[in-house]
Amino acid sequence: MQFSANLGFLFTDLPLPEAIHAAHRAGFDAVECHFPYDTPAAKVAEALRDTGLPMLGLNTWPGNRGAGDFGLAALAGREKEARAAIAQAVEYASEIGARAVHVMAGITDGGAAAEASFRANLAYACDLAAPHGIGILIEPINQRDVPGYHLSTTDHAARIIGDLERNTLKLMFDCYHLQIMEGDLITRFQALLPVIGHVQFAAVPDRGEPDLGEVNYAWLLPAMAAAGYSAPIGAEYRPRGENTARGLGWMEAFGR
Repeated sequence: MQFSANLGFLFTDLPLPEAIHAAHRAGFDAVECHFPYDTPAAKVAEALRDTGLPMLGLNTWPGNRGAGDFGLAALAGREKEARAAIAQAVEYASEIGARAVHVMAGITDGGAAAEASFRANLAYACDLAAPHGIGILIEPINQRDVPGYHLSTTDHAARIIGDLERNTLKLMFDCYHLQIMEGDLITRFQALLPVIGHVQFAAVPDRGEPDLGEVNYAWLLPAMAAAGYSAPIGAEYRPRGENTARGLGWMEAFGR
């Protein structure tokens, strides 16, 4: 098994370049992040070169979190902001060699205008990113943690991917969110494998290290590999303790 450290949650006591080095020392095979924009891209690129770790992806800027934003792409009437965030993410991803950008939908009323905005902005993102060799990801996020998030099921995501017909648009299969919303993870994963661009995991329900809770990752992740998934899987969990490195014993279950 190969694992990617999500530096939005792991090693957060360190500046991003140092967190990349810490992930390398801890034995991770790749890294990913949430919102790296406060760190100069050149410094992130240097850390990636020094460690040899690939950066799998980053998120578009979520908007004004204090005002309730959690993404912009599905917010009708805010297309200019959404496309600026997409352009920012694609430019940064290109500068650091990131493989994908996760376009955050945002909290909406779930109506037709929101859906139309989301689809138009995703088409824009795909067309902007494709010349750079960058993929676009969409992620269903559970309604318990983020009530009203526009995209919360794999069926909805699969419809969008099919309708837009962009081969660079893929599904972020986050086991934590999908266990809460849908369950039946391995069957769902096998059915969706052709459109899956990245996989993430965390314990359910506390979103901590994947060694407790209702999902048996020691069984599930190898089953995903057996189904044909070979890319690094993203450890996007919130450490239960203050020190990320002290909580990495879960890796032993995978011979790491």
